[in-house]
Amino acid sequence: MYLASLSLAFVPAIGAQLPESEPSPAVMAATEVLSAKSLSLTPTELFILADDAIRRGDIELAQSAYEALVANPDLEIRTEARFRLAMMLADLRQNYRAAAILFRTILDEKPDAARVRIELARMQLLLGDMRSAEREFRAAQTQTLPPEVEQLVRFYAQSLSAAKPSGLNVELAIAPDSNINRATTSDTLGTIIGNFNLSEDAQASSGIGLNLRGQAFFKTRMDERTDLMVRASANGDFYRTGTFDDYSIVLQAGPTYRSGRDRISFSALAGWRWFGRSPFSFSYGGNAEWAHPIGKRANLRVDGAITHRTDRFSAQRSADNFAISLGLDRSVSARFGIGGRLQAQRDVANDPGYSTVIGGVSALVFREFGKTTAVLNLGYSHLEADRRLDLFPNRRVDDRYSASVAGTFRTLRIGRFAPVIRVSYERNRSSVEINDFNRIAGEIGIAAAL
Repeated sequence: MYLASLSLAFVPAIGAQLPESEPSPAVMAATEVLSAKSLSLTPTELFILADDAIRRGDIELAQSAYEALVANPDLEIRTEARFRLAMMLADLRQNYRAAAILFRTILDEKPDAARVRIELARMQLLLGDMRSAEREFRAAQTQTLPPEVEQLVRFYAQSLSAAKPSGLNVELAIAPDSNINRATTSDTLGTIIGNFNLSEDAQASSGIGLNLRGQAFFKTRMDERTDLMVRASANGDFYRTGTFDDYSIVLQAGPTYRSGRDRISFSALAGWRWFGRSPFSFSYGGNAEWAHPIGKRANLRVDGAITHRTDRFSAQRSADNFAISLGLDRSVSARFGIGGRLQAQRDVANDPGYSTVIGGVSALVFREFGKTTAVLNLGYSHLEADRRLDLFPNRRVDDRYSASVAGTFRTLRIGRFAPVIRVSYERNRSSVEINDFNRIAGEIGIAAAL
């Protein structure tokens, strides 16, 4: 109703310099009515009141009017009110996170609202979440768009890497796990000189831990085609005893170049990992990424990295690492997307028994069901060591299978925080008994962009 006829007219009004004017007597009376929390105003009168308040620079009054309209039982009225409120918060208050929540709420009720999806992508762009912005742009273009909206998509897509993002994403979860140390279930270990009994720490152990993930990022313009990106990420699993605590920190910094619709990034990196609350490894090196749109719905991504890892537990495991991956994401519809990834890795360790070659493939399916977002991941990888370790009778050859399903439940969202549930399964079949394991894990937590 309102969205189709008024939204496009509303956008330039927000961004324009509007002269201040004295409110009319009718508007002054309406203001008094609203401040007295009367429900006598019609939706049309409330929209007029909000528009007049914006022209006069009274953002608080306009927000109050829109929030009153958001509670209207009519879907079209509350949709228009959310849209106008989100646009106002974004363009006049620069509150991009609050605006993104409002746009997402609209899409939960009207998933085919392409214009709203485009504005959500713009908010994600301004918040620095490039991959989510790209996904929403592709999803919007699965629909037939009016020429003016198509032009808007092209404009935003061209500006996708030009924004100055900074922010923090966090996820906190309780994580039950059947095999927190990814160890064998056997209590003995076969070697070339016989079987040895394994200590409890070397066997599979179950437990309930706390998982914490976070990423902070900042990008600043260097010139018309180049940005500097600085990123810090952390991931950790923490348990009551601390014996199997596993956490890491990675710092990255480097330039991002734009060439037409392509994006090319280079960065230097350094990473630290701790296990059992003791330093486990230190890594340093560099990586590169090339992102290339394919048509309107798909995006190709190529990543490569060269790093050196120093193992603090065993110098024989210290290695030079070479990795490359090829990924393709495609939006099938506004609420459904798929992706695939091929990857290869070569580790050259001080001991050839720890030198390995890994090849893998993974697939992703993304689907929205009302106010729930579900993601399914499936993966397979094959690993082969250069030689057998002296202690074991066989050279290490692994086949690893993995699957996970995750759901984000926006119906239960509190402010910026939304509940997340994730269940995953791993099976690693190995020719070396100590590397053969099963694992089922779950996570129940919350995620937010702060």
